[in-house]
Amino acid sequence: MQRKLISVALAAAFLAAPASVLAQETDLAKRVEQLAAELAQLKAELAAQKAQAASAQTAPAPAAPAPGAPAPAPVATSAPAAVAAAAPASEQPSTVLIGYGEINYNRPVRNASGAQADVRRAVIGFQHRFDERTKIVSEFEWEHAVVSASDQGESEVEQLYVEREFGGGLRARAGLFLMPVGLLNQTHEPTAYYGVERNFVETAIIPTTWREAGIGLTGEFGEGYTWDAGVTTGFDLTKWDPASEEGRESPLGSIHQEGQVAKARNLALHGALNWRGYPGLLVGGSVFTGKAGHATEGFAAQDARVSLVDLHTRYTPGAWDLSALWAYGRISDTGALNATFVGNPTPVPSSFAGWYLQAAYQLWQSGDYVLSPFARYESFNTARSYGAMPAGLGVATGPNQRVSTVGANFKVGQGVVLKADYQKFADDKSRDRVNLGVGFAY
Repeated sequence: MQRKLISVALAAAFLAAPASVLAQETDLAKRVEQLAAELAQLKAELAAQKAQAASAQTAPAPAAPAPGAPAPAPVATSAPAAVAAAAPASEQPSTVLIGYGEINYNRPVRNASGAQADVRRAVIGFQHRFDERTKIVSEFEWEHAVVSASDQGESEVEQLYVEREFGGGLRARAGLFLMPVGLLNQTHEPTAYYGVERNFVETAIIPTTWREAGIGLTGEFGEGYTWDAGVTTGFDLTKWDPASEEGRESPLGSIHQEGQVAKARNLALHGALNWRGYPGLLVGGSVFTGKAGHATEGFAAQDARVSLVDLHTRYTPGAWDLSALWAYGRISDTGALNATFVGNPTPVPSSFAGWYLQAAYQLWQSGDYVLSPFARYESFNTARSYGAMPAGLGVATGPNQRVSTVGANFKVGQGVVLKADYQKFADDKSRDRVNLGVGFAY
């Protein structure tokens, strides 16, 4: 019992860690869910001990052992047995409510009339544990405040999957889940990253929040190694709109399926490996690949394959929080398809890539108030190259967009953060802007 109390105390202390440290580990919802399960088990064991004590009061006292005879051995009771025997059925499952959201204000420096405020997103979800090894995870998101046919808002299922633990760190999941790519895709609450807006590389190149429907495995081995692998749905290149600018903004964001009547003739594979074997250090990478034609009749790029790789690292020595990420994407066999798009402004790129460097420093802390200034530099290109096209029909590649961001996160308590930053665009000064935001996560 003493060990159980210690584990609960450690879990509570872990939940009180600064946001910069929490972002390296699993998301806040998982930690809360684990703590709730631990508390439920503790209550069950206390109930079992009370029952045993009551039984002992009514049972005849055992005879004292003869002089020199060994004392009777203690009776071992497993935790699951205690839960099953002593806890009411209603206490065995554990349901935890989770959520996060952000409200942002963006003001262009050279065009004040373009200033806007937006309820960027509101997310609510729950995790329900059926037993010690089986749970369901769900998240539901609303973007831009109002969802209707005439408004810009969206309503979507961000995650919906069942997970089973098998012991030894091995877990399996089935359903709609986030891809284990980059630093933000799985941990993207506003309290977990610096800046009012998510960085461009992990929105334009890696389409955060990117999720697929399928099955996945995750496990651990050695000193600090964790891995992910799975088979899921992939992208649908038939959705590409050459007349729209959406593909220029995010090539993969314009053709992702999000579990919405997703074409699944061609499935995709993904894998990720991360290492946390040194205090404060995370080093990892991921790969995703799958065909995107889905045997669609009359489609000119049946063998087109979408691939994405990333390398990332994060290091938090003392008050510093340092991170870097590089991502590269490729779409093969696009020549014949782009020949059908002649005259349109947005053909399909054969490659796109980006990288960033970021440094933050915990400058001041008083109680549960924490001030952390940061700076980030990123470079990305959503149209780095195009496949071969007939003479005279080529399209100029896109520019390397370079953005510098400086600002600060001001944490208020454990779940609320105020943010402010200034972003300078090296190639288009009309986009320079000041951003303010408030975010929360629970």
